[in-house]
Amino acid sequence: MNLDSLLTRFLILLVAAVFIGVGSGLLLPKISKPLGQMTGQYVATGPVAQVLSTLTVDDHPNTYGYNRDSFGYNTTDDDGDGCTIRDDILKRDMTDVKYKAPSTCKVKYGTLQEPYTGKTIHFVRGKQTSAAVQIDHVVALENAWQSGAKKWDSAKKLQYGNDPYNLLAVDGPANQEKSSASAAYWLPSNRAFQCSYVARQVGVKQKYNLTVTTAEKQAISKVLRTCPAQEVPKS
Repeated sequence: MNLDSLLTRFLILLVAAVFIGVGSGLLLPKISKPLGQMTGQYVATGPVAQVLSTLTVDDHPNTYGYNRDSFGYNTTDDDGDGCTIRDDILKRDMTDVKYKAPSTCKVKYGTLQEPYTGKTIHFVRGKQTSAAVQIDHVVALENAWQSGAKKWDSAKKLQYGNDPYNLLAVDGPANQEKSSASAAYWLPSNRAFQCSYVARQVGVKQKYNLTVTTAEKQAISKVLRTCPAQEVPKS
């Protein structure tokens, strides 16, 4: 075997080793949580991360006894305008809003720049069309239940279920896909909204003194690494 052939083989092996090393460094932290911790994947800084660090961690959440109806979603009219919270949120989050009649606050039409998917939805009220836009509890009711809400009295559950701070008008299918998942298992497909999304989740959990799991905290921290200046929403 001549010298040129040996040199060529050595260079090929060297390049292969470099690619394997770089690939392992990028992929292994995503596959292995312990490696992710060692490489700082779950270390975040900034205002939201500071609030996140104050939340109690509970890795044994329990949904026993959960009853969605106990939160009374869309059954109150706290601002006294004659509207339920669904119409209030539709009115708040959409543009070009039109009502069923001048004397009513029931939204008939509107345009939603939808945050979870990034698409534009032209909302039309109707039996076959209203579900295109749904109102999401950013920290889902079931998640809240297992994070501390099961201990609340009826009044506080009712407050939580209809709190505009925890509600967003969103794409119906995306809301169904999310279901009751925490950030550990679901994030908006619209990456541009992920920082705002987890920031609001942290804000809700701080406001209501709810717990997080380790996996949830890590997932939120991983998002916050990309946006250290993100603030917790004030309203």
